Amino acid sequence: MHLTGSLVVSLLAATSFALPDKSAVKHVRSNSGYSLKTPPLTTPWTDKVGTDPWPEYPRPQLERSQWQNLNGVWQYENASGLDAVQSPPFGQNFSQEVLIPSCLESGLSGIQAVDALYSWFSNSFNVDSSWKGQQVLLNFGAVDYEATVFVNGKQAGFHRGGYFRFTLDVTPYVNFGQDNELLVFVHDPTDSGDYVIPIGKQTLNPNHIFYTPCSGIWQSVWIESTPATYITQLDLAADMHGQVNVTVHSSNLNTSTPVEISLLENDKVVAAHKGPSNRPFQFKVSSPKLWSPDSPHLYNVTVKMGSDTIQSYTGFRTISKGTVDGVVRPLLNGEFVFMFGTLDQGFWPDGIYTPPTQEAMVFDLQLLKDLGFNSVRKHIKVENERWYQACDQMGLLVIQDMPAMRPLQTEADGATILPNATQQAEFGRQLTILVNQLKSFPSIAVWIIYNEGWGQITNYYPEFGLTALVQSLDPTRLVDSTTGWFDHGAGDFSDNHHYANPQCGSPFYSIDSSPYDDTRIGFQGEFGGLGNNVSIEHLWNVQAAIETINQTYEIDTSIDAWNYRSHVVLGELRDQVQLFACSGGVWTQTTDVEGEVNGLMTYDRRLKRVNEKQWKSDIQALYDAADARRNNATVEASS
Repeated sequence: MHLTGSLVVSLLAATSFALPDKSAVKHVRSNSGYSLKTPPLTTPWTDKVGTDPWPEYPRPQLERSQWQNLNGVWQYENASGLDAVQSPPFGQNFSQEVLIPSCLESGLSGIQAVDALYSWFSNSFNVDSSWKGQQVLLNFGAVDYEATVFVNGKQAGFHRGGYFRFTLDVTPYVNFGQDNELLVFVHDPTDSGDYVIPIGKQTLNPNHIFYTPCSGIWQSVWIESTPATYITQLDLAADMHGQVNVTVHSSNLNTSTPVEISLLENDKVVAAHKGPSNRPFQFKVSSPKLWSPDSPHLYNVTVKMGSDTIQSYTGFRTISKGTVDGVVRPLLNGEFVFMFGTLDQGFWPDGIYTPPTQEAMVFDLQLLKDLGFNSVRKHIKVENERWYQACDQMGLLVIQDMPAMRPLQTEADGATILPNATQQAEFGRQLTILVNQLKSFPSIAVWIIYNEGWGQITNYYPEFGLTALVQSLDPTRLVDSTTGWFDHGAGDFSDNHHYANPQCGSPFYSIDSSPYDDTRIGFQGEFGGLGNNVSIEHLWNVQAAIETINQTYEIDTSIDAWNYRSHVVLGELRDQVQLFACSGGVWTQTTDVEGEVNGLMTYDRRLKRVNEKQWKSDIQALYDAADARRNNATVEASS
């Protein structure tokens, strides 16, 4: 792996809930020359994006009132190579305009680039003079993959990792009351050359289950004003017994500033506590309303540290495991919860990784909730933080994957491409960031480390050390160390993948899976995958993708046949709940993606395949079967 730049800039893992006050700042941007490119397929929201995308505050668990959104039309130029970062094009106009946030490969970007390995982005922003005496923080939701940031001709920082937010203190570089030049160099190798990095389903050569890559600034960019000593991260965990565990991280690590935290319901303070910054502390709330998929109750939170005030929220719930009538089960608030969701890829035909709008993003989740799913597996991708907030608000348990390194491939000599020691260490570093940035969202129930052996070293078993790492960072959740394939006994789940028929906690398994281990939770990490081809107006109109449609696990020739087969397969899962030790499952998948046509709805979100009455009944039957196993059973808590 090639390494560039200086030290990685420290990331702020944040948290929030408040209305923004934008009166103190003014955003200066060009808005001529940009135009939407026609993607191979659109959605109902494609034409609604405009040139002021994602106006919502991007970080809903650490929200400040003084902020300025930098999303919109920026300038873009393709760069010649990695050495280009040594000669930044300060003060120059670029040849193209690009919409931020977006993937350069998307129609929404206005670029629709191919092989966008090296890129320059430029914008200007004005910071009102009223912010003088305050710190100015520049925030990026996510940049894929490496970003070198310059402000007014000075390098402000460097960041590596395509899925994670980062913050730079740009106070020394900005001119108050004047335009400030912002220049960003992005290097995104994806799966080129000898790079082995976390990329999920992205590839420079899309083929069936691997898709168009996302390069560039694909999540929101914003600045905010803070005092000299400010909150950098808020860790919140509230359990079923009313205990709240808090760590308020400060920009000044050398001192401990007093902190005040208040929990509110309907604008009324229900609990308040004082504690130190930079050290964990706890307090109790009597008889809290618990969070669950059936009742996703949330409490607003205000945190004050000196003159810094942030808004956040939390939910009271406990995720654990225990033995129920002799079977190891996942527990929510002390009771067996049958987790049933979809494999959710988070791809969009118009935006690739970037949903066109908040409304579009929530549309997918609402479909799942309406059908009766209580969970969603975010598949080897990290979403913008408002997606997790939506799951918190709607009541969907999240099974969160770590983005996979390069999938199992072979070089010309047939050797398997796996990470070397440096690349493996980088995977562990980014896994740490994933957990730290998302661990305060109540809806997240499970962390997944490896998917189907992708990037998983098997001549020794690094999943044991990585599992211990995740558990040390977040002891409040379960860990699915290896979902599918190479299971050596790490983690809380014995997780089977099989298409189309499930093999969940059962006494039978296929040769490419592992037998059920009754010391862990029996889970069907993927199954279903039933395909149904549709007319061209609902397909990703790229010939290479269309030619791979028949690689889908099964093709049903009509939607009626697809629903019939779904009913049969879901019935098999119900039987395995009734007869064996199945504790949950993940249906493949929420939507079609490019050449995969096995979604509950098509890639454009315009055609739903599901017979809603049938699906609601079949999903409820799974819960009923789990309830029958749970009733009158004795629960023994496990560590």
